[in-house]
Amino acid sequence: MPSDIPHISESRRRRVLVWLVPPVWTLGLGLWGLSRQDSVWRDEAATWQVAGRSAGEIWAMLANVDAVHGLYYLLMHGLFEVFGASTTTLRLPSVLAVSAAATCVALIGRRLAGFWAGLGGGLTLGLLPAVQFYLQEGRPYALVAAGAGLSTLLLVSLLERGPGRRAWPRWAAYGIAVLVCALLNWLSLLVLPAHAATLGWVRAGRRIWLRWAAYGSGAVAGALPLILFSRRQSEQVSWIPPLTWTMLIGPGILLAVGGLGAWAGRSGRAEGKALSVAAVGLPLLAVPQLGLIGLSLVQPLFQDRYVLFSMVGLALLIGAALGAAVRACAPRLPRAAGLVVPGVVGVSVLALLPVELDKRAPASRIDDVLAVAGEVAGLKRDGDAVLLVPAARRDMALVSPGAFAGLADVALAVSPAASATLKGEEEDPARIRAALLGQRRVLLVTDAEKVAKPPSADRDKAKTAVLREHFAVVADRQLRGRRVTVYERRG
Repeated sequence: MPSDIPHISESRRRRVLVWLVPPVWTLGLGLWGLSRQDSVWRDEAATWQVAGRSAGEIWAMLANVDAVHGLYYLLMHGLFEVFGASTTTLRLPSVLAVSAAATCVALIGRRLAGFWAGLGGGLTLGLLPAVQFYLQEGRPYALVAAGAGLSTLLLVSLLERGPGRRAWPRWAAYGIAVLVCALLNWLSLLVLPAHAATLGWVRAGRRIWLRWAAYGSGAVAGALPLILFSRRQSEQVSWIPPLTWTMLIGPGILLAVGGLGAWAGRSGRAEGKALSVAAVGLPLLAVPQLGLIGLSLVQPLFQDRYVLFSMVGLALLIGAALGAAVRACAPRLPRAAGLVVPGVVGVSVLALLPVELDKRAPASRIDDVLAVAGEVAGLKRDGDAVLLVPAARRDMALVSPGAFAGLADVALAVSPAASATLKGEEEDPARIRAALLGQRRVLLVTDAEKVAKPPSADRDKAKTAVLREHFAVVADRQLRGRRVTVYERRG
């Protein structure tokens, strides 16, 4: 009995390490440069301005726009109410979510392929470039990744335990996790066919299949009203371009890396286990990617963030490959074997340092709402008018109202909150023209020249036409994706 004590102690120590090291590591990566030099870009600005509204105003807005993000907006509204509006409140939920996902990866890897596979996979997730981008993003995609990691962990535990009377709480938790993810982004339901592929891979029994189908169907049924309703707002994704061959390069590389990881870790199966990391990780990586590509052939939807949760599968496969490398090294170099995972992670951090620094810089996003709002504050004078082209650029005034204090938004007829929209309702072109002709000085806020598109709406054409005909440029600033031009009335 005494001879077993060191083994038990070592096992407990490793269990604690798997539970603690990946989330703490990922939390550190997320807190590093969290404010991105006090910058906020347009997607995050949507979260910020909606979270600042009342619950009733948010609910009214969802009837017109962004219903697909309704649950996330309500969650962020609660956090803003409790902790106040800041970049930390905006992004910390995503940091915590990826940390939770890293814990799930570590626990799955340890269950299926041993300690080093779990630890390696858990440390890998936060280093993946796609994950690093959304690790510090005030949007729901990291939360979906956490839910997908939890549902996969629950499925693995259910497959290990087999069908039993006491399994229903885990199945219920599985269904709830899938449903919550779907309410955050219903494309996350692609996790269900990924899990079905795992069940087929391991030849799960009939009772397992029936329970998976029942609880998975329950999650789909719960999300179906949101799916059908949000389809009425499909014009919100009309900007996504049709699928091209160049768009497939990224998924192709991911699948190739995942395949190599599955091959390298093919022996990564804990003794006595029917499951393997490949049976879980490869479908979780491949099926959502291929599913989104298939959907994009019907309607353009291909954006990597919609299937960010598939990176959980990639991290599992890389972890299995690292575990296999440790096992291969152990017989010949037992002391060096324990340095394989820390060494690879350390080298990866150094190799990816340019990526890590880039993702934490304001230039990593298309624009910076707060920086341009500061430019407006420096250029404005009391009594000036402000024009926003397109109207969606009103997000700056909503996120940083102090910078726009004293400016007359002459084109605005009904505020975004009152109109239950994201950008408000503007006057007709004739009224905008008449209002501008009564101004002496106007600040035009639009996109920077490199990314700006010619005005398409009649209102925007009217704005630019009046400025061109009756005003002269006296100042012009381009900063972080947006442009502020000051006009003064001729004569």
